Amino acid sequence: MYDVSQLRIFTEPQQGATYNDLLAVAGVAERLGFGAFFRSDHYLAMGSALDEGGLPGPTDAWITLAGLARDTERIRLGTLVTSATFRRPGPLAVAVAQVDHMSNGRVELGLGAGWYEEEHAAYGIPFPDVGERFDRLEEQLAIITGLWTTAEGELFSFDGQHHSVTDSPALPKPVQHPLPVIIGGGGPKRTPALAARFATEFNTPFLPIDAFCTQRDRVIAACEAASRDPSTITFSAAAVVCAGSDRAEFARRAAAIGREPDEIRENGVAGTVEEAHATMQRWHEAGAERLYLQVLDLGDLDHLETIASITTS
Repeated sequence: MYDVSQLRIFTEPQQGATYNDLLAVAGVAERLGFGAFFRSDHYLAMGSALDEGGLPGPTDAWITLAGLARDTERIRLGTLVTSATFRRPGPLAVAVAQVDHMSNGRVELGLGAGWYEEEHAAYGIPFPDVGERFDRLEEQLAIITGLWTTAEGELFSFDGQHHSVTDSPALPKPVQHPLPVIIGGGGPKRTPALAARFATEFNTPFLPIDAFCTQRDRVIAACEAASRDPSTITFSAAAVVCAGSDRAEFARRAAAIGREPDEIRENGVAGTVEEAHATMQRWHEAGAERLYLQVLDLGDLDHLETIASITTS
């Protein structure tokens, strides 16, 4: 079963949160011993939050993490995930390395191809077709990891179809060697292949346990095909969390995030503390070495106390 340090609090601030809201959650998560505080990287609210106006509006993921790097002390920080369409690889490598220095080596980069077309339109970001987005992601990963691993005093160059780098001094370097890179998703071919080449960790977002197992097997096979030891990748999963000390508290928290109790039990880590514990145990037995628990009501800080208690129930 998981220790609390193997659980990571995952937030969706585009749904309505200020920096101070996120700092409050990160501070409580740090005090309770959670392993990390992660946030999504989105510029537009989704679903009912968008229908209600999307206030107070988005916060930038890496500006947020830079602030948290200085406002926290121990908890790890990262994105699940930054979209490769949002930033060019060179400046993104600089920003992430700088935040790693600001946090004394506590940062992790989740990077994906991007999927939410409406937010690209809303903020003037080009949104190519899915094949090109994956091509760009592959080049981004090659450039970012190449910049970070180039020896000091040497230059880095990369000639790609979408991104090219010429004689870069490849600075700054992160504190961590290597800085963890997270790749995830449910794609059957390109995603596992990219994970085998570049990932420190592979994550399945909001998929059932059997789909996690299928993806894990695909990544292991891709590692073996690339002559990489699969044990060098951490396997993780993300799921919405909603737990209560009893059924009434659970039902209240489910209603607060607009979910039906039976539905969220089926699709998340949810229910009473005992029920949520049993779900976590199934994930652990399936091979998920850590869990990202999506907390949707950022104002309910007592929920974090309940989540922390699941590991000891």
